[in-house]
Amino acid sequence: MSGGKDRYRPLSRRTVLRGGVAGLVVGGAGGATWWSERRHDQPPLYAESVALTSPTSRELVQAGRADLILPGSRVMRSAPQAAALRSDQQRWLSSSAAWTRGLGGFDDLARSALLDLHVLTSGVTGGATVAGWSPRWRYVWPRDASATASALAVAGHPSEAVATLGYLQRVQRADGWFEARYLPGTDEAPDDRARQLDGSGWVVWATEQVRRSLIPPAGLELVRSMRTLLKRSVGRILISTNTPDFLPAPSPDYWEVDTDELTLGTVAPLLAGLGVAPGLLTAIGETELAAAAADRHDELAEAVSKAFGAHGWPREKGGDDQDAAIAFALPPFARTAPAGATDALAHAAGRMIRPAGGLAPGAGWKDDGISWTPETAAFALASAATGDRAAAQSRLRWLAAHRTSAGSFPEKVLDDGSPAAVAPLSWTAALVLLTLHQLHPHAG
Repeated sequence: MSGGKDRYRPLSRRTVLRGGVAGLVVGGAGGATWWSERRHDQPPLYAESVALTSPTSRELVQAGRADLILPGSRVMRSAPQAAALRSDQQRWLSSSAAWTRGLGGFDDLARSALLDLHVLTSGVTGGATVAGWSPRWRYVWPRDASATASALAVAGHPSEAVATLGYLQRVQRADGWFEARYLPGTDEAPDDRARQLDGSGWVVWATEQVRRSLIPPAGLELVRSMRTLLKRSVGRILISTNTPDFLPAPSPDYWEVDTDELTLGTVAPLLAGLGVAPGLLTAIGETELAAAAADRHDELAEAVSKAFGAHGWPREKGGDDQDAAIAFALPPFARTAPAGATDALAHAAGRMIRPAGGLAPGAGWKDDGISWTPETAAFALASAATGDRAAAQSRLRWLAAHRTSAGSFPEKVLDDGSPAAVAPLSWTAALVLLTLHQLHPHAG
């Protein structure tokens, strides 16, 4: 892939593995058939959801068969102990933070997001929060897992949040790098996909979000337990930005494609991590590293402002097209909104809008008419955190209206409004919960 828009033509953020097949359709009687004849830019819905069959096992729910799930749950009717599983799941929901209830028209949306996260985390080995349950999504991406940990923490489920961070600490390389994704329960990557620098920033930011949700003694204990992750991550960011202009070398980001240019999707998460790192490191006595992180945050922020902000906050350094990473450059990821970024968010949304009403990953994305729910949810979160409640609520209503018939969030929505590709997707569910928390921190 090279040159112009053709450079950004991955069929899906996660479905294609270096020349692999486009996706998976879940068939009847537990079978599966590879999708190869359908137009490659119009994927089917792979599953309605995933549902528990035991406390530690789950199954994909065939597209069009939401009736296989007990109402208001993510539990298979056919499970041997279906009633008990549903009761346990309802107790977990009821134990959520008070703000997740009393949201008016968004109550059901919060419930959907919580159920999706529960079924993708409950009973999964050692805190390995997977992105989805369809075969090519059944991995742990550091950015998705970081968002999930943050969302679970603010939603009143700190033990699951801490377990997710613990898993990320265990799999991180000694040099502070993360692989693009991991096989659950291991520190192994499923293929030779390039490592991705943004994870080192995401995990530090997520650690701070989880810490804030805990009472002070527990928060300090969490930070102490994450000492290795924090030191390795901040160290990696400092090394990678130890350049004449303080900008790191290009690295693949959330688009999951190789790139020869530095992207905002890489540097914005690094800034997010450096923004909270000084407080975390000072709390555990790492004062020199904290000071270095504070200094580098300011240096990197200035460099990003010159390389990206001065040019309208494009996806690539030296580029023109904007993408969803503008949301990562704004609160709640950044401490404050950098100059021009809020206006750039609105401008980018206008260029990324798709026929069904959601957003594409970027203005330079292929013109296939498909909306993507994680990017749409990321814009909702940035709008909520910067005070544009109307825009945030509008995007949340869109997300609510385009769930599967089982209530799960799909990755994509076709131009006719049909949900498509994988469902559920933990990144979307997490961003929805974080947005609702921004809008309704004291509900309930």
